[in-house]
Amino acid sequence: MDLPRKASDSGTGVRFGFRSPLAHLLVAAALLIPLAAMLPYSYAMVTGGRDTKDRRPGTSTMPWPDEGQSIVHAEGVGELGSSGDRKPVPIASLTKVMTAYVILKDHPLRGSAEGPAITVDGQAAKEAGHRDESTAPVREGQRFTERQLLYLMLLPSGNNVARLLARWDSGSQEAFVQKMNRAASALGMTDTRYTGASGYETDTRSTAADQLKLARRAMRDRVLRAIVATPSVIVPGIEGPVDNTNRLLGKSGVIGLKTGSSSSSGGCLMWAAHSDPENGRSPLIFGVVLGQLTGKPAEQTLAAAVIRSHRLVTAAQRIVAARP
Repeated sequence: MDLPRKASDSGTGVRFGFRSPLAHLLVAAALLIPLAAMLPYSYAMVTGGRDTKDRRPGTSTMPWPDEGQSIVHAEGVGELGSSGDRKPVPIASLTKVMTAYVILKDHPLRGSAEGPAITVDGQAAKEAGHRDESTAPVREGQRFTERQLLYLMLLPSGNNVARLLARWDSGSQEAFVQKMNRAASALGMTDTRYTGASGYETDTRSTAADQLKLARRAMRDRVLRAIVATPSVIVPGIEGPVDNTNRLLGKSGVIGLKTGSSSSSGGCLMWAAHSDPENGRSPLIFGVVLGQLTGKPAEQTLAAAVIRSHRLVTAAQRIVAARP
């Protein structure tokens, strides 16, 4: 299992950068040692966990994490269960999925279209130097297409790009947030409140169940679906490849969606995977994991979210495959 390579993608991290292959190996090794000492955690294989919902045959074998919130849904089958309570909690950069969803509703892209060119303003350029959050290294006056900015927001999780897109769409981040909350209401996300476009704000809160509703709807947009499935991309004007922070991508049929991590949110992952990992046209399984190792270093929280999500992915695939 690959481990996340970046310190954070939300409120308490560093700017994303581009490392050499050797540096990637050294970082992964450094993360693996402390993580191995902490894992495995206590998973609820049959009893002892907090499976709060679905008791149909097979769902009790889901390896629910013993902290935070989790939920899994298989298209054509239904919900495979959930764990934890449904109290709204910080979701960090999972927020950017709603940002992308609203941007693409207001400015839809078709096929390989790049969309309009957008100029980087002084605020986004200044925020690129913020050391306490994940940002994209953009400069004032640079011009990127809508699609390129969506890459910079969703793959390396650039907070400054999320806010730039919000201002471009609505004139201000505050006006854009109102659109985000209206979109959440329209999707039936009754336990969700957005206060910013990036997820940096700790009072942006939601539940695993609400984020699942967004995941299922967002993946209907072919452009968003293609972007979150991209492991790495070259964006002219940005040095080196832009890598996806989702280290579960490409494993066991996983094709997205978004990571999140901060000291207040812990490790979070919204994911989508094919029910048959060998069949890229099989129905999707969706899942959301929130609040893993809250308060721990960001590398460990995100690694835990990835590992625990992977166990849910493979368990859900086995359940779907066993259906008559």
